[in-house]
Amino acid sequence: MNTLLAVLLLVNAVFNVVVWPAFLRRIVADPRARDAEGRRTRFFTVHVVLISSALVIAAASAAAGIAALIIG
Repeated sequence: MNTLLAVLLLVNAVFNVVVWPAFLRRIVADPRARDAEGRRTRFFTVHVVLISSALVIAAASAAAGIAALIIG
């Protein structure tokens, strides 16, 4: 069971590391990301916080997956 848990956590981490940076590139290119003066908008800020949170959770998932493999 620990091996299955570890694999699921690692798959989750890899998925997040692959998907979210690609999404960030789309957000940066989106016209809603900057206002008329070129400043970043709330749209940009909210998405950066979302992506950052997802990547932190991915790092925690990877660490937990590796720990589960080592322990179990």
